Amino acid sequence: MISVIKLTVLFDAPFWIGIFEIVENTEYKVCKVTFGAEPKDEETYEFILHKFYKLRFSHSILSLDNNFIEKKQNPKRLQREIKKETSNKGIGTKAQIAMKLQHEQNKIEQKKKSKEQKEKEEQRKFYLKQKKKLEKHKGH
Repeated sequence: MISVIKLTVLFDAPFWIGIFEIVENTEYKVCKVTFGAEPKDEETYEFILHKFYKLRFSHSILSLDNNFIEKKQNPKRLQREIKKETSNKGIGTKAQIAMKLQHEQNKIEQKKKSKEQKEKEEQRKFYLKQKKKLEKHKGH
């Protein structure tokens, strides 16, 4: 099983954000992290070491363009690719789609939780009213 993990740090309006992308076999996952102020290299390294496994990634999206053939690469070509990657100022559309799906999934989960909590609160109030009603009638 070959995994490729990529971190892109970029400035998005008032905050610096990090986009983690993971490609494992044919699965693609993404996670967005808000840093706040511009993170230094040491801070990002510490974040990766201590908080990477606690990140909540999106559900898997099938990725068909996985060509993981490991072969020795020309150093000049490698330098050009690194320069191209670092000059790229945004995130890919695949990551945006995955983040949107993750956002929608989190919204659905939050709605379920709030609905359950609301129903529990209503049930609790109902039982309190019933108990109060019974207490009133006990003394007579």
